[in-house]
Amino acid sequence: MKKSLGSLAGVALIALSSQAFASEDIEIGQKIYERAFGRGCGTCHDIASNPQLFDLVKSGKLDRAKFETVIKEGKGGMPKAMEAIMAVGPVKKAGYGEDQALDALYKYLGSK
Repeated sequence: MKKSLGSLAGVALIALSSQAFASEDIEIGQKIYERAFGRGCGTCHDIASNPQLFDLVKSGKLDRAKFETVIKEGKGGMPKAMEAIMAVGPVKKAGYGEDQALDALYKYLGSK
């Protein structure tokens, strides 16, 4: 019985910690969206004539691999954004690498 309770507690702890990490990712993703380039991604992407990132991610039209390519290489009028993303304070404070920062931003975009 004690082993069962211990195992159950361990599984619950793992589930709660993964939820906490997901929540932290979404928070950091939101900070990236609000602060990248000093004015935030929404400065351009919340304008009707530009790609609507929330809709593209949620609908599956912009997958994670394509998202990464555009962030790292730029596209059309969009500059390369990786350096601006890595300069956001919460990204640095969390010690995120490029993949973690992109994951956080992508999760945030898919959460709205």
